[in-house]
Amino acid sequence: MTIVDVRTPDPKRFIPGATGDWEVVIGMEVHAQVLSNSKLFSGASTEFGKPQNSNVSLVDAAMPGMLPVINEECVKQAVRTGLGLKAQINNRSIFDRKNYFYPDLPQGYQISQFKDPIIGEGKIVISLGPDRQGQFEDIEIGIERLHLEQDAGKSMHDQHATMSYVDLNRSGVALMEIVSKPDIRSSDEAKAYMTKLRSIVRYLGTCDGNMDEGSMRADVNVSVRRPGGEFGTRCEIKNVNSIRFIGQAIEYEARRQIGILEDGGTIDQETRLFDPNKGETRSLRTKEDAHDYRYFPDPDLLPLEFDDAFVAELAEHLPELPDDKKERFVRELGLSIYDASVLVSEKAIADYFEAVAAGRDGKMAANWVINDLLGALNRIGKDIEETPVSPAQLGAIIDLIKAETISGKIAKDLFEIVLNEGGDPAEIVEARGMKQVTDTGAIEKAVDEIIVANPDQVAKVKAKPTLAGWFVGQVMKSTGGKANPQAVQALVKAKLGIEEE
Repeated sequence: MTIVDVRTPDPKRFIPGATGDWEVVIGMEVHAQVLSNSKLFSGASTEFGKPQNSNVSLVDAAMPGMLPVINEECVKQAVRTGLGLKAQINNRSIFDRKNYFYPDLPQGYQISQFKDPIIGEGKIVISLGPDRQGQFEDIEIGIERLHLEQDAGKSMHDQHATMSYVDLNRSGVALMEIVSKPDIRSSDEAKAYMTKLRSIVRYLGTCDGNMDEGSMRADVNVSVRRPGGEFGTRCEIKNVNSIRFIGQAIEYEARRQIGILEDGGTIDQETRLFDPNKGETRSLRTKEDAHDYRYFPDPDLLPLEFDDAFVAELAEHLPELPDDKKERFVRELGLSIYDASVLVSEKAIADYFEAVAAGRDGKMAANWVINDLLGALNRIGKDIEETPVSPAQLGAIIDLIKAETISGKIAKDLFEIVLNEGGDPAEIVEARGMKQVTDTGAIEKAVDEIIVANPDQVAKVKAKPTLAGWFVGQVMKSTGGKANPQAVQALVKAKLGIEEE
């Protein structure tokens, strides 16, 4: 891999040090567990949460004479991901043995891909923002490669006072290792990159992206340099399993390296771990280079080959991806870039919004989903998949507003009732007498009463017509928010002799 610097140094991303500005350079290796029912080279189940060592075949346990057999669905998932990353699909790739010893690696080697991966160069576009002017900055991050490999097992050191246990349920599970180019220049960019990559694989259905379960995790390579200078010596922060932790690890590691260099020291290439409790990285081992693993083609596996028709068939059935969906929401529904970005951030949110917006005003639907629904879910600690308010229920609330059956204020109250108690919105409005008052006679009576009771305010409005809003508020309050706001406003202006603008 020849490292090419494609980014122009940007002062707003520099890190100030005691001796001048520094620039952080970041590359990421993301391990994404492939969504498939069985493992990469065996028929054992991949179901998460099963008892230890219950999802293990003789192949996974490396029993003598056991031979790997490629799982075609895992190959398809890798190609789908490559297409989603706008990457080069390699019709011929080779599986290699990556040799190292660890107790949770029964074979003594990992079947991976080295010189000839299944997926070549691609790209991801991330968006940072909005800034104070409401603008977004789009940044292209290069993908170096995606290769398939089998996962190792899991060592457990907290089960016994003097012994460590090994769980091989994860051993042999298919991983896609997605390697970025060193194009990332801040912790915010790194978090945005991970967020976007997770969104893409979830849209594609190739990885569930559940970082808390370990099905997606990142090795983060961090180095620092003087702005625009030669690349520095990198340190790899291993197995970071949270987007928030990725940001914290980078911030700490960049500062650590800057401190060493400014004191006249040198950076050792090494593998480090991030301790989220202390918010710091610590040394794990000296970083291995490729030659340390003694890669060679796996003699039990033929080269993986497929034709263009295989790729074309997969490409034809790809779902709409986040960038395309965002562009469509802006173009067809008139949404702002910000609102569209929020709605496409997770496939489940986008699907929910589209169900609500079908046949309705897109901007109104977006406001209710983003401000009311997502705000409420954040408040009660639930995900969109757990929402107590279905798209049909939220759509019914919007329909009641459009029909002027209820006012916007009543709609907020109705939403809270549906959120907490459930039920059909139209039936709730009928049963609880929540219908909007559109009878102009009743509204006029309320307006007259407020005007008669507040002569001082009337005099103030004569001098400053913009104070008429006070009367509107009082009338709405006296009618329990049921009066039609437009009718109230019109009557207040007419009664007070304020000309319409």
